[in-house]
Amino acid sequence: MKFNKTTLFFTALFAFSTATLSQVAFSDSESQFQQGVEAIEKGDFQTAYNLWKPLAEQGDAQAQFNLALMYDNGQGVKQDDHQAVKWYRLAAEQGHAKAQFNLGNAYLNGQGVKQDDHQAVKWFRLAAEQGEAKAQFNLGVMYDNGRGVKQDDYQAVKWFRLAAEQGHAKAQGMLATMYFLGEGVRQDMQKAKEWMGKSCENGDQGACDMYRNLNEGK
Repeated sequence: MKFNKTTLFFTALFAFSTATLSQVAFSDSESQFQQGVEAIEKGDFQTAYNLWKPLAEQGDAQAQFNLALMYDNGQGVKQDDHQAVKWYRLAAEQGHAKAQFNLGNAYLNGQGVKQDDHQAVKWFRLAAEQGEAKAQFNLGVMYDNGRGVKQDDYQAVKWFRLAAEQGHAKAQGMLATMYFLGEGVRQDMQKAKEWMGKSCENGDQGACDMYRNLNEGK
């Protein structure tokens, strides 16, 4: 049975989550932020933008991140990769993990900034060290392919495992593949099956096909 390693880099997803955005106390600025959340829930992106921009300009990292998403996706404003990068960077420099991840993707894909694998690795690492599973996966892929860093199977396994343990389906599939191939870890068919099965359970159809083949001994 042959496995071809696949690389999947996650792009920024525009998904405002009430559970994420409302985990704040309510000072005046936080009340204004929450009004923006409520506007988003009603589909009123322009109002949300008008409420969040002053907060972002005052240094609110979450508001900066939200503005970046709006520019990234052209919701409430004209789509603008350069403005998206500007606001991602401001939030990322304050330690906002998701902004760091999205800034890494911008460098990886050359969107709004010159393509730079080394910068992509830098920002993925900062987000990964904060526990951002998608960044951990991307960092694992960078090590696996030697992009922006020296190729290192052991580091790839390390980051795939951290993401896999958080339920990241693609990372689980890649960790299974590393066990199957014996790259960066001792070859172990049982663990390969275990992680491929988890990846399948978490919705990766390709992993389901591989899991079936593993169990059939193909």
